Amino acid sequence: MPPAQPVAVIGAGSWGTALAVLLAGDGRPVRLWSHEAPHVAELLQFGENKSFLPGISLPTNIQPTGDLAEALRDNALPLLVIPSHAFRSVLEAIKPLLGNGTPVAWATKGLDPASGNLLSDSAAAILGSEHPLAIVSGPSFAAEVAKGLPTAVTVAASDPAFAQRLAELLRAEAFRTYYSEDLIGVQIGGAVKNVLAIAAGAVAGAGLGASAEAAMVTRGFVELRRVGAAYGARPETLMGLSGLGDLILSCGSAQSRNFAYGQALGRGEELEGRPLAEGVATAAIAAEIAASRGIEAPIVAAVDAVLKGKISITDAVAALLSRPLKSETD
Repeated sequence: MPPAQPVAVIGAGSWGTALAVLLAGDGRPVRLWSHEAPHVAELLQFGENKSFLPGISLPTNIQPTGDLAEALRDNALPLLVIPSHAFRSVLEAIKPLLGNGTPVAWATKGLDPASGNLLSDSAAAILGSEHPLAIVSGPSFAAEVAKGLPTAVTVAASDPAFAQRLAELLRAEAFRTYYSEDLIGVQIGGAVKNVLAIAAGAVAGAGLGASAEAAMVTRGFVELRRVGAAYGARPETLMGLSGLGDLILSCGSAQSRNFAYGQALGRGEELEGRPLAEGVATAAIAAEIAASRGIEAPIVAAVDAVLKGKISITDAVAALLSRPLKSETD
């Protein structure tokens, strides 16, 4: 049998490391790239990502590296697991290292902060049309995946064959994958739910009660669907793992960085130095998108205003509650 195609996981945070561990489970070569030399040294010395995923041993077929060319050699399949603000720069760095027609996948949930575009649009603009594109998204916590706890996600690509191939590559005994051609819907679900998780966390942190949390999540999901519809996302995608499923997970646990950020916001805690919450950058983009396209998204707008210090959480909730009466299904 020919040797298994190597995978280059670009980004050695908690989620990138968890996916590297998952992919290494069938014995294939996996390269785990970090942009920081001390972090690479840590991974090599301890065989563990003590900085971002402590307690999980790295299989011996995972090769940590700080060299993108080394990570991508032998036509390795790149899987980008990086913050959205670094997405464009990393794509530009790997472009000359990719073979002709090499597919590119990512597990980043956000929008391009430089342009406000979907990440797939930015990737297509940078790489050209010859590289098939895919995203991995859904309700998943890195530590649980790395420990082998049951998880299910969606793999979406405009090329159905690539979606199925990547879903098969990621599938494991406790990691269920579903494939989809709705690249837009899966991206919208993963990006907008981060903003709504901040809202849910802020309500929880401010001690406004479980009823308010439930209302915030439910009405937030309506807004997510409105944004998705404006982009042409399929309704069934947003009702699935990468929409509703991810929203439920992210809005109900402090393991979610966005929910935890919202909690700290609601409690009036210091936010400087907290772990990256993608929803902070996405809130401004999503609010601008909603405003420019005439999409009714008052929760998204409120999160953006609170994050910018324009309004307090108490005043934001009061404004949401005092909006004119309307049918729930409008």
